[in-house]
Amino acid sequence: MPINHYENFPVASLLLPARLRPAVNAIYAFARSADDIADEGDASADQRLRELNAYEAALDRIEQGHAADSQLFQALQQVIAEYGLPLTPFRDLLSAFKQDIVTTRYSQFSDLLDYCRRSANPVGALMLHLYGAANPQNLRDSDAICSALQLINFWQDVAIDGDKTRIYLPLEDLQRFGVSQAQLAGGTVDHAWRRLMEFEIQRARSMMTGAQDLALRLPGRIGWELRLVIQGGLRILEMLEAVDYDMFRQRPKLGKADWLLLAWRALRMR
Repeated sequence: MPINHYENFPVASLLLPARLRPAVNAIYAFARSADDIADEGDASADQRLRELNAYEAALDRIEQGHAADSQLFQALQQVIAEYGLPLTPFRDLLSAFKQDIVTTRYSQFSDLLDYCRRSANPVGALMLHLYGAANPQNLRDSDAICSALQLINFWQDVAIDGDKTRIYLPLEDLQRFGVSQAQLAGGTVDHAWRRLMEFEIQRARSMMTGAQDLALRLPGRIGWELRLVIQGGLRILEMLEAVDYDMFRQRPKLGKADWLLLAWRALRMR
């Protein structure tokens, strides 16, 4: 599954049916632009929050049946109407982007999961709605897979997030394994750090594999797309282990050879 700048969203995948590509592109444009407001450039926190509030107001206009007043929201309004998409996932994404502006630490794993619920899970939910497969069991498994993917991205990007003064590792886990925030900032890889990352990687892996039957239940292209998504996430975890958890100096990234391996593993999923 090709991942563009917004790392939780499939864009222009060869497995994506052509009829759905305009809808996915409209949703992606919303998510990408809103995420950029929260993360990119040198705007103040207040300015970023005002711009995201304007996005919320635009969603309110759509909900109230008023015509959208920008090209981005006109396209989104059309997709929402055509597929009967719920607005809650869009609002959840905005809530997570706002949180990124003001929150840089998470005390407990439950706090981090709540962030994932709003930053990642809406993507899977919207895809299921587009495919007409948004039943309760599918949504539960999709949530677990999307949250696992978000966690994997956090573990992969520990150094990048550190440069932004953000820590997505739960502080309770740092304390439990004896890793200080100063050690994290310095990129020190020792026994304590490895034990911490072994724990976090296994937690993400268990979340992913515990829900992977969703890919086998979904028919056609969406099922194959999800198989590759799952195998891609699991492959990144393997690569983190292979560099002995030193993602500070060796950030794992999928290459061409990895995609061949992912395709083979996707074919073998049962």
